[in-house]
Amino acid sequence: MPAAEVDVSAGLVRRLLAVQHPDLAHLPIEVMANGWDNVIFRVGHALVVRLPRREVAAGLLVNEVRWLPVLGPRLPLPVPAPVRVGRPGLGYPWSWSVVPFLPGEVASRNPPADLGDAAVTLGAFLGALHGPADPDAPANPYRGVPLAERRVAVAQNLRIVGDLVDHGAVMRVWEAAVAAPRWEKPPVWVHGDLHPANLLVHGGRISGVIDFGDITSGDPATDLSVAWMLLPAEWHDAFRGAYQGACGYAVGEELWVRARGWALALSLAFLAHSADNPLIAEIGHHTIAAVLA
Repeated sequence: MPAAEVDVSAGLVRRLLAVQHPDLAHLPIEVMANGWDNVIFRVGHALVVRLPRREVAAGLLVNEVRWLPVLGPRLPLPVPAPVRVGRPGLGYPWSWSVVPFLPGEVASRNPPADLGDAAVTLGAFLGALHGPADPDAPANPYRGVPLAERRVAVAQNLRIVGDLVDHGAVMRVWEAAVAAPRWEKPPVWVHGDLHPANLLVHGGRISGVIDFGDITSGDPATDLSVAWMLLPAEWHDAFRGAYQGACGYAVGEELWVRARGWALALSLAFLAHSADNPLIAEIGHHTIAAVLA
């Protein structure tokens, strides 16, 4: 995991709140997660504070602050749209956000109880999200782009994972996906980092979608790769049907071929860069097995 570029602590959060949002400074504060990009603190019962721990993540948080309040109202699942924004201060160099606490545990630790319900819920969510993107949607050189632009990264990651995977089988799936017709419609909104560690499950059902830092526009196949990460093959048709019913545009088979290619590319990235993150490693192992089955 990349090293933190700043020291983020509960004490810093309390001091920042005292200066900028003093009505929240008395609430209990506890660490929830320390991820690649952000440190997450629970504040009281209803709120969460997110502070970037690396400069590259500061720009991603700005994207969430700008766009989640716009997209959130049209989505059928809760998302962490910021309710307040913090400024740099007290030696902390970047903007930060206060978002609602969304109940649940990530699907990678707490899978949905009813996978048929999960397929329909997730397909409908993505169909709603993948509407026409605004012209000034954030650019992202790694997500939403034509799949062929991931060719170098796929080759590098395949070398890193070595004999963990069947290289011949990987390349057959990859070349078929790259050969599929490209996305030629206007760009749509894309979550950009949709995997089971960014899906919340509460009461056995998918209850929220988090971590929109990679939000961008382009090919929706990037997000549809989540089907291979979360759903057994027998539930893919339900996922596809719910997506088709919600997205508002014709969905051809080439979209699903590209989505399988994205699942392959992302699973190799997970496997190649998760030596100290067993949760992401397990997602990578599961996904590559599903893609190659």
